[in-house]
Amino acid sequence: MLHSNAEIRRRIDALGPWFHNMELAGVETAPDHFLGNYPLIKWRKFADAIPADLSGKAVLDIGCNAGFYSIEMKRRGAGRVLGIDFDEAYLAQARFAAEIADCDIEFQQLSVYDVGALREKFDIVLFMGVLYHLRHPLLALDLIREHVAGDLMIFQSMQRGSTELPALDENYPFSTHDLFDRPEFPKLHFVEHRYADDPTNWWIPNRACTEAMLRSAGFETVLHPEQEVYFCRAANEPAGGGAVYPSKGQLHD
Repeated sequence: MLHSNAEIRRRIDALGPWFHNMELAGVETAPDHFLGNYPLIKWRKFADAIPADLSGKAVLDIGCNAGFYSIEMKRRGAGRVLGIDFDEAYLAQARFAAEIADCDIEFQQLSVYDVGALREKFDIVLFMGVLYHLRHPLLALDLIREHVAGDLMIFQSMQRGSTELPALDENYPFSTHDLFDRPEFPKLHFVEHRYADDPTNWWIPNRACTEAMLRSAGFETVLHPEQEVYFCRAANEPAGGGAVYPSKGQLHD
């Protein structure tokens, strides 16, 4: 379906606000983004590390937002692209963006905690800019590892604190205290209220914590093309038995 620029502008405004700045037939969705032309500026830093031809590959984009990365995967010829997000407003943006881009992409309302319901493994899983928005980030990684990561996961998380990678022993005596004062020790910073005016920024790792969490969930980092971006393969069994499934319990009168 053909759309005039004026029609596209009206739809963009009606579907806003947008977090992904995307150019839809020459019309930008978030030209005043506080991070600049985002996520394009991030994408350009690691795009060359992804094969130009993804023919026949199945791709899952977790927390797809307005579908920027889903569309880029489809443009590289991925056979199937599924974008999931818990927010229906983002999914409406993604469906419109894919329509304008003429990309056949499936979008579904689904939380990362429910990926087991897909009952499918994917060749490539995108988990970009989601971890720090979760109250249970390690559980999310465990669930991805167990249910949907067939081969490659492309992961990105905001990081704060030290960027050093300390050499650590596998065990320390109970009397050890000073280790935890070292800024490079793996740390997951908890945000009780909000960060950057966003109440969903719950946990922000430093670099050592990011890499340790990936290993603990059974992922091996094979490439680190950008400060926040990791290409991982499902390699080892997760520590601690992997994902847990708490009972929701029952309510009784």
